[in-house]
Amino acid sequence: MRCLPLFLFALAAPAFAVLPDVQDGDLVFHTSRSAQSLAVQRATGSKYSHMGMVFLKHGQPYVLEAVSTVRYTPLAQWAARGSNGHLEVKRLTDGLSPAQAARLRTEAERYLGKPYDLTFEWSDQRIYCSELVWKSYERALGIRIGETQRLRDFRLDDPAVAAKLRERYGQAVPLDETVISPVAMFRAKNLQSVATPAAK
Repeated sequence: MRCLPLFLFALAAPAFAVLPDVQDGDLVFHTSRSAQSLAVQRATGSKYSHMGMVFLKHGQPYVLEAVSTVRYTPLAQWAARGSNGHLEVKRLTDGLSPAQAARLRTEAERYLGKPYDLTFEWSDQRIYCSELVWKSYERALGIRIGETQRLRDFRLDDPAVAAKLRERYGQAVPLDETVISPVAMFRAKNLQSVATPAAK
């Protein structure tokens, strides 16, 4: 699927008065409207169920994200896919130097085209949204944003979560699988919030 130009996107989605002032490496979070969003929210206790990482391309902000595949999406289009067109932006407290941003982009783009990981495995064959961002930062810069957990650490007895687990795993739920959640990264102490405008 090709990304829509930003001017075409404005005709079909909630628009921002001004897009957030983002930089390479910024993390963006929203409440996805995907089929698994409710289960992710209830399992993690957070309204945010999807995230990605910003890079500027030809002066325009794009989000590198893991959806059906790892791909770039214009920031405005990405934001509009979230509930009420809302997004939150976080940035490393110490920022990134140009050299660090370049290394991060090189590492992150290694995952382009990889399929989405529906079973949240800690391998590189398939990859999910927060795993993409966490591994890119850790491998490129040695920076860990948020702490990994085991699948068993989440609220797996919630009906929506249990139903999604049965759909994905049957009876063989890998409770000891390493997982990084969007909320673990959102709450990371080495990030700071960036002012985010409200949608119109």
